[in-house]
Amino acid sequence: MNSNSSFKRSGCPIVNSLDIFGDKWTLVVLRDLHCGKKTYSDLANSPEKIPTNRLAERLKRLEAEEIILKVAYQEHPKRYEYLLTQKGKDILPILQEMARWGNKYVEGSWIPPEWFMKG
Repeated sequence: MNSNSSFKRSGCPIVNSLDIFGDKWTLVVLRDLHCGKKTYSDLANSPEKIPTNRLAERLKRLEAEEIILKVAYQEHPKRYEYLLTQKGKDILPILQEMARWGNKYVEGSWIPPEWFMKG
């Protein structure tokens, strides 16, 4: 499956993945979606305190890349939830490996819940 990005600076799959995920917030948003957060306020209230302008940018990018879906759950006022597509769900093994690496090499890292690591 190809990215929706019109410009690719390289044919390297690592570079292309980093062009989508290579900032300090995107994988945090994806972690939270995998952990069951669905609304903008849920995501904004994560312990890392992502700035709201960055959160909005990342959600738009993830939606454009078809990694998440934005679905209205309330009409007045209009409110949305964000759901992982299959493309987004397929990122879980990457997050799990990053967590394993962090737990092994970064002192004081949180131990993820067992269900997250098995998922």
